[in-house]
Amino acid sequence: MPTLHEYTVTNIDGQPVNLSQYQGKVCLVVNVASQCGYTPQYKGLEALYQKYKDQGFVILGFPSNDFGAQEPGTEAEIKEFSTSRYGVTFDMFSKVSVKGENKAPVYQCLTAATNSEVQWNFNKYLVDKQGNVVKYYPSSVAPDNPDLIKDIESLLNS
Repeated sequence: MPTLHEYTVTNIDGQPVNLSQYQGKVCLVVNVASQCGYTPQYKGLEALYQKYKDQGFVILGFPSNDFGAQEPGTEAEIKEFSTSRYGVTFDMFSKVSVKGENKAPVYQCLTAATNSEVQWNFNKYLVDKQGNVVKYYPSSVAPDNPDLIKDIESLLNS
């Protein structure tokens, strides 16, 4: 099974990013959208990132327009929205497809590793320091969910 670190993706500013740069960090990968009922999770995700970033935790946000056309904007519009409205400083990437025949390779990895397809915006995949995908959380699991926090802390301390 490939690890997350084996992929190169494009960041929200159009630059290639080899995900191997996250080796040694715990990652939470989230498919985000600007016009979704779960969009306010951006605030909680940023708070989670701020709380744990100095311990080696990162959040990787992947905008997707796959559900209800809830992310219609360009990368520049998405970046402006997430930073001005929610103060997002965690890493954001270019818009990708997270389901179907055009599913991005990184999402093929995430869904295969957990046997959990992306069901809606703000689904979350937790990845350990070695790039192994360890757990899937549906949209209803908020960033301040105690079980999610416990899982993050456990990986940070391993």
